[in-house]
Amino acid sequence: MVLGVIQSPPPQIVTSKPASHCNLLLQHLNECKDMSQLKQIHALSLRSTLPNHPTTLFLYSRILHFSSLHDLNYAYRVFDHIDNPNSFMWNILIRACAQSQSVHLKREAILLYNTMLQRSSPFPDNHTFPFVLKACAYLFALFEGKQAHAHLLKLGFQSDVYINNSLIHFYASCGSLESAKNVFDKMPQRSLVSWNAMIDAFVLFGEFETALQLFVQFQQQFFEPDGYTIQSVINACAGLCALSLGMWAHAFLLRNCGVSVARDHVLVNNSLLDMYCKCGSLDIATQIFEGMQKHDVTSWNSMILGFAMHGKGESALECFERMIRISRFLPNSITFVGVLSACNHRYMVNEGRKYFDMMVNEYKIEPQLEHYGCLVDILARAGLIDEALELVSSMPMKPDAVIWRSLLDSCCKRNASVELSESIARQILESEQGDSSGVYVLLSRVYASASRWNDVGLVRKLMTNNGILKEPGCSLIEVDGVTHEFFAGDTSHPQTKEIYQVLNVVEERLDSTGYKPDYSQAPMVDELNTSKRDSLRLHSERLAIALGLLNLKPGMPIRIFKNLRVCDDCHKVTGLISEIFNVEIIVRDRVRFHHFKHGSCSCMDYW
Repeated sequence: MVLGVIQSPPPQIVTSKPASHCNLLLQHLNECKDMSQLKQIHALSLRSTLPNHPTTLFLYSRILHFSSLHDLNYAYRVFDHIDNPNSFMWNILIRACAQSQSVHLKREAILLYNTMLQRSSPFPDNHTFPFVLKACAYLFALFEGKQAHAHLLKLGFQSDVYINNSLIHFYASCGSLESAKNVFDKMPQRSLVSWNAMIDAFVLFGEFETALQLFVQFQQQFFEPDGYTIQSVINACAGLCALSLGMWAHAFLLRNCGVSVARDHVLVNNSLLDMYCKCGSLDIATQIFEGMQKHDVTSWNSMILGFAMHGKGESALECFERMIRISRFLPNSITFVGVLSACNHRYMVNEGRKYFDMMVNEYKIEPQLEHYGCLVDILARAGLIDEALELVSSMPMKPDAVIWRSLLDSCCKRNASVELSESIARQILESEQGDSSGVYVLLSRVYASASRWNDVGLVRKLMTNNGILKEPGCSLIEVDGVTHEFFAGDTSHPQTKEIYQVLNVVEERLDSTGYKPDYSQAPMVDELNTSKRDSLRLHSERLAIALGLLNLKPGMPIRIFKNLRVCDDCHKVTGLISEIFNVEIIVRDRVRFHHFKHGSCSCMDYW
């Protein structure tokens, strides 16, 4: 039915049968298509209904609801002409403001709630608080959200599942994980959304192991995970580089949601792309990307960053060109971090300059610290240390420790003068970031490269006197779904005896190839009174590789994940082990992936 001009009813209908006339208007309202028709219904209701009649109030609430979805300003005008709006009417406006994309309107949702409190009636009900808390979460309004929490407790809503779900999301969004967990732990009854919100909160805070432990509890409660649960699990697996569990989550998704849903769900697919890239399975990530029906900017960014961290610089740049030339997506700031990282990993100095200029001049993206850091590292790694220093001095923001470490590392690797390295180190030590252990470690390496062993000892003594500890190297390897953790010189593993036996075999095979250790980075990691060679052979990644050689089936790649950058000697040794034992080894460190196959590595000229 197309609603035309509504004729006024006979006067006797208004006075004698207001309910029946309201019912007639409600029928028109059910078939209302746009604001023009709604305004006609509203005008007629003002002329032909009794004020404060229950049916009239219901009609006005329906008019208010429709207008809140299509014209919020008109909804406010309707609301202002209602003498005694009930809680349902307040909730309609608060929800419309809270769900708006406008920051101003989200603030308005909180103001409406406060105005509601100032009136003697009505009181907020259990539907009010989820909308208010949603606005507080978006605005990071921790103080206002806590006030709402206190009020809902006063009103006796502490057991309401929907309100508690909103509280978990609110506290997590505002950076208060402990408060979110406290709400979750006290819930007498939990829904699927409750578990999803808490698991996602742990993932948001980088508590990946806790998130997966909670997921196990979730399954023990006989809940069936949905797409949101699996997406959080996949993100946790990406953070932990837990490939086996990530593949299980992917298989679950395909088995329970169907291939078409898994293929068309952009957010889930983006999580899968991120997980497979971070877990060293670039081929699977590429297959998922090419099979996706829809992409967004995050999809493209994930692949560009994935290619970059795997040392596939040319593929990353080809992906970027497809993104902007064929798919016509506009790149954002994250896109260019990936592009510049790709140039960095493949020594593409001219390309790095080109894409940095493209970002600034063509796409009008203001460079952030990450972009400058990439370009500085590109120049410094290519030996253009003076140009890199000029760029640092021209940056509109203060360089961070990452940029300074990059310059120091380049000074060491490119045999720059010790004086220049000392000057850079001095600037860091005199800045706010002067307590960074990385500065001392890199300065020690500069001295070691110059064979100034007395100065190496002085740096070690300075660190000891100042209570500065080097971050310990830690490597993870997954065997049959179980993650094993190793530190340098670790002897705590149940298979320690067998691991060290494998290391001895490796050492003998390395000697037969003419391998000569690179001791330049041994001094700062030799925490034991052993030889420099023993220090190198007991690095955490070598222990993990030994476990992989011991337990993994033939043909299975060894995947290692290390918290620090792999040293030169370990990089060389890993390549030799790959060739000697005919095994594929994938090592992800703080900077990138090192993919060894038949002795060769996808990282170009690693140093």
